[in-house]
Amino acid sequence: MTSDAAGRPTGRRAPTAPGPARALPASARRGYGLGSVATGSFGTVPGLLLLPYLTDRLGVAAGVAGLVVFLPKAWDVLLNPVAGRISDRSTHPGGRRRPFLLRAGLLLAVLFVLLFSGPTAPTGIATAWVVVAFLGCATAYAFFQVPYVAMPAEMTDDYDERTRLMTWRVAVLALAILVSGGLAPVVRDALGPTWGYRGVGLFVGALIAVGTLGAWWGTRTAPTSRAATAGGSLGDQLRVVASSREFRTLLGVFVLQALATGSMLAGVDYVARVLLGSPAASTVLFVCFVGPALLVTPLWQRVGRARGKRSGYLWGSLLLGLGALATLAAVPLGLAATAVTVAVVGVGYAACQMFPLAMLPDVAAADTARTGEDRAGTYTGVWTAGETLGLALGPFLYAGALTLGGYVSSTDAAAAQPASARTAIALGFTVVPAVLVALSLVLLRHYRPDREVAR
Repeated sequence: MTSDAAGRPTGRRAPTAPGPARALPASARRGYGLGSVATGSFGTVPGLLLLPYLTDRLGVAAGVAGLVVFLPKAWDVLLNPVAGRISDRSTHPGGRRRPFLLRAGLLLAVLFVLLFSGPTAPTGIATAWVVVAFLGCATAYAFFQVPYVAMPAEMTDDYDERTRLMTWRVAVLALAILVSGGLAPVVRDALGPTWGYRGVGLFVGALIAVGTLGAWWGTRTAPTSRAATAGGSLGDQLRVVASSREFRTLLGVFVLQALATGSMLAGVDYVARVLLGSPAASTVLFVCFVGPALLVTPLWQRVGRARGKRSGYLWGSLLLGLGALATLAAVPLGLAATAVTVAVVGVGYAACQMFPLAMLPDVAAADTARTGEDRAGTYTGVWTAGETLGLALGPFLYAGALTLGGYVSSTDAAAAQPASARTAIALGFTVVPAVLVALSLVLLRHYRPDREVAR
């Protein structure tokens, strides 16, 4: 029997169980993974450079700059579940999800170029430009990301195949983050103060467009399930999603870790310039943070197959937290030592991206198998809202640490900083993320063995 959005029996029979799951063609895995070029680029560069752009290019106070970065993302938190419900109800002949990728992704690319192309004076007008442009980016991103994340639950019913699909996605995501986050500061520094950030906008906008077109075209032949759209209002669907204990647990863990990584990303440029004394060190640290994922993601996939996704997620989270804590001791020793501990963080980060993204489709597909109704978009809408909230609060939290430490905002990036600001830069990059990851581990222990969830 199936149930309605409020969980009441409807009298309809659930669909019969699917037959043996077939492996997805490699072209579908690659095509889906290309979407991470767009999500990785947009998810990384604003968190890495938007706060420094505001504080050290436009001269905005750190606390106000933190709000500017946070508020458009807060709007996304409200919008993502709506975007998920809209895609759930789509009857487009091109499919429920893919048409959203093309339209929203290309719009996001254009808006990102505009984000860094506005006036730099006076400060009030320049700040308003950033707020409006970033709000537009956040809106377009919601209608790209939510349908994109919903697709794996509909592309395959196989537990291990979803892990393989996420392995491709995380590998491409790591490469996208490495390219966008590693080269964006290089582009900025090479073009100088006037054109540097505008060059970043053009560079990242092009990456987003490439990822969008690649995902849209590459998934054109991918199989999709045809379960009925879940009935009821958005509120009804949100209540059904909220009733899933596994989903609540997984979401809580992921949000805390997004908050941790968001804080670390926001601190990379400050650690490089102020503590290590070299703006170029930001690229080195970023490569060390993301680069390991290109090597270890296939190894984490093997761990997931042998020990389960939950176990792999636990081990990766431990590496993420311990590596962040060790970085506090490494920073005074110089760039080489810091790079090593940040690389440990990167190994854990790879697992903390791959496993939850492979576990989410298990939860959504289990709901569809139980009820006969597809609300994958609603699940992923709430999920991406939580992720967005964590990534938005990360820079806001880091900006708060800078404010408490007395960070001196100036249009001169080389402005001298007091000792308290230097301490705040270090703690926001190390101890704060480590504490957040420790809290996430407490939650993750309550998640059921994932093969039980996927049944």
